[in-house]
Amino acid sequence: MLIGVLGVQGDFREHRFMLERLGIPFKIVRTPEELNQVDGLIIAGGESTTMIRIMKRVGLFDYLKEKIKNGLPVYGTCAGMILLAAHVENYPQESLGAIDIHVVRNAYGRQVDSFVESVEVKGLDSPFEAIFIRAPKVVKWKNDVHVLSELEGTPVMLRQDNVLVSSFHPELTGDPRIHDYFVNMVKGA
Repeated sequence: MLIGVLGVQGDFREHRFMLERLGIPFKIVRTPEELNQVDGLIIAGGESTTMIRIMKRVGLFDYLKEKIKNGLPVYGTCAGMILLAAHVENYPQESLGAIDIHVVRNAYGRQVDSFVESVEVKGLDSPFEAIFIRAPKVVKWKNDVHVLSELEGTPVMLRQDNVLVSSFHPELTGDPRIHDYFVNMVKGA
């Protein structure tokens, strides 16, 4: 098993460090050829419009969209959630449309409004210290999207089939449990 980390922009290095900590083989993915070598893909936080632009330039955007549609397990954090969402409410941008959610970009505030909040996550035996940085907020989701964690009644971690997303950044914590959850998703695919 080989986990890919999309390496076009954002905090992909932190995801790499978390996979190293778990002892999981990984590959930084920047091209369609590299995407073909992995069994699952993590899309890091960063700037979603920049990520889209770079992915389109190297022929990765539409190729990734098709791979996800055909079952590739993928996990998006923060900007990765925006990229995977079906619709971005407050900003007209293209997305991969991989999970039936509507999001609002930067809904939890600007960089200076960043915060850490303890959240319950289904499948974890104790709360997770979630880090929110210019995080997107989920405002709509379909019935077949499973809410795995909430903050004040709003979903912050969701799953639909082979797609996992979170508003927060688990890669910035010392807690590998969310990454382990995704690795198990990939193993089960």
